[in-house]
Amino acid sequence: MRVVRAPAELARALEAARHEARAAFGDDQVYLEKYLERPRHVEIQVLADAHGNVIHLGERDCSVQRRHQKIIEEAPSPILTERLRARMGEAAVAAARAVGYRSAGTVEFLYQDGSFYFLEMNTRIQVEHPVTELVSGIDLVQWQLRIAMGEALAFTQADVRLRGHALECRITSEDPANGFLPATGRIELLDIPSGPGVRWDGGVVEGYTVSRFYDPLLGKLICHGADRAAAIGRMQRALRELRIVGVETSVPFHRAVLAEPDFVAGEIDTGYLELHPAVLDFSPSEETLRTAALAAALLEEQRRTRTNLTRAAPTNESPAPNAWRHLPWRG
Repeated sequence: MRVVRAPAELARALEAARHEARAAFGDDQVYLEKYLERPRHVEIQVLADAHGNVIHLGERDCSVQRRHQKIIEEAPSPILTERLRARMGEAAVAAARAVGYRSAGTVEFLYQDGSFYFLEMNTRIQVEHPVTELVSGIDLVQWQLRIAMGEALAFTQADVRLRGHALECRITSEDPANGFLPATGRIELLDIPSGPGVRWDGGVVEGYTVSRFYDPLLGKLICHGADRAAAIGRMQRALRELRIVGVETSVPFHRAVLAEPDFVAGEIDTGYLELHPAVLDFSPSEETLRTAALAAALLEEQRRTRTNLTRAAPTNESPAPNAWRHLPWRG
């Protein structure tokens, strides 16, 4: 991909893109599209059966990304109006219907300044499908299978009602304090949060060894609330309670984003991380360093106290006369 900001840059960028494409794919055909500086990534979930029924289940906002990979998703989008949601939903349904699509799928758009632009269609269940399930009450995996078996959808577009707000954090085995370097190791402890509106879709257990050969996704933490503020609060609590020991994870990064004012206000786009480098700064604060120093001093004092008590205790005492009476019975 090449960004052209002035006519004079077009020829050189075109030749560079063609050269790269030819080397990588053996095909130097390229196409031009409008470049959006600060878009939001908004996608529409669709279901289509073999009986001509095609509906959508609203949208997901997946704008918080790193290297074009989604890391936090939510439904519904904080910026879509009912009218815009209907327009985007109609466009997604029309696209699925035009190609005779059958199954669960996602039509992805970029949105900026009141306009939306087709990006691609993912013809499968996506990682972020749980947020749609929680706000729609419809099991997407189940319906994908039922459609594949030839069943007709049991509901219409008019039956779809979105309730509340849901967020998903992709928990990966990466170290955010070191540029998201892949992390490997054995999971010694896995403590998963629970409670109303909290869901964990995970693929690991205690004792599992995270290797370098697979995708770093360990699990998905999903929270649902009556509104976006409630969902964020619930997710913040769940992230505090989630404990994974033995391998570095993205949890500290997610905690930082969920507390960042612009994210809380819904002011996000695909360039969010570039504009908010503070969420990637894990340098300890002065208060954290002071607390750590005090804790270290207390531990050292306890160690010295135990050492002094051990030295002061007699070492050659004979057992008390009736000590045998206190031994555990083994008869």
